[in-house]
Amino acid sequence: MSQKHAEEYKIIGQAIQKYRKLKGMTQEQLADEACISISYLTKIEAMNCEQPFSLEVLLDITEVLGVSIHQLLEGIE
Repeated sequence: MSQKHAEEYKIIGQAIQKYRKLKGMTQEQLADEACISISYLTKIEAMNCEQPFSLEVLLDITEVLGVSIHQLLEGIE
């Protein structure tokens, strides 16, 4: 899969996983509360997957996790 921003998607996915675990949530719980499928969330969080996602999905996830988009983007220069 060739994607222009693949590395950024990976960094955001890792941040989502970090904050989800800090909140003590399972992937199933986060997916359910963010109204996305567990398989979609699994792909977003996977280290070797470059799953693109929409801003709407990102906003839904940040809302459930109680973090800002800025916090998820901190690893991106």
